[in-house]
Amino acid sequence: MNKLFLDKQPITIDELVDVARNSRPVAFSPQGESRVCRTRKLVDRWIQGKKVIYGITTGFGAMCDVIIPEKDARQLQINILQSHAAGVGNPLPDEVVRAIMALRVHDLSLGYSGCSMDPINYLLAFLNKGLCPIVPEKGSVGASGDLAPTAHLCLVLIGRGEANFNGFRMSGAEALAQIGLTPLQLNAGEGLAVINGTQVMTAIAVLVVHDAIRLS
Repeated sequence: MNKLFLDKQPITIDELVDVARNSRPVAFSPQGESRVCRTRKLVDRWIQGKKVIYGITTGFGAMCDVIIPEKDARQLQINILQSHAAGVGNPLPDEVVRAIMALRVHDLSLGYSGCSMDPINYLLAFLNKGLCPIVPEKGSVGASGDLAPTAHLCLVLIGRGEANFNGFRMSGAEALAQIGLTPLQLNAGEGLAVINGTQVMTAIAVLVVHDAIRLS
């Protein structure tokens, strides 16, 4: 089966369904990697210049006026994932979670979020090796972003949360070890970058639209 490059523009509904339901292999082009790395270098330069940037050198929401010392930047990324992972209910089906991950990679590939290639490479590995984070079905705040579901998904990046792998439910750390990865250390701003978006509702909509067209 041909690999789908998730940084290409655009991705079709059928391609996304192929990844979600048929485990189509995914990849990332050198051009996409160059775009992501170029933006990350800009963010790193801003951090070194001590610029005040929401969610990167400051706290979030009501804490937006609080400057975060550089030594605490990585702890802040852990905090935003853990504080937002407040979903409840049954887990979303694996096919939905796979679609979410593919859409997150596509979104991050645009280069606007300022993350490095590390979270992207981990999500690509999850898709290609069949690791599927456990994401509760309730908790999205809609147009403000699917922050709770994506926080649950991205907890596995740092070895927390839970995941399905080879038919077994296990801790995020154990799942990472199963595919030869260690918990990721997110850089400044990457916690916000990986959870901020509407890819959960988009993933569900894509699968529903595909099935509706097929039925009709």
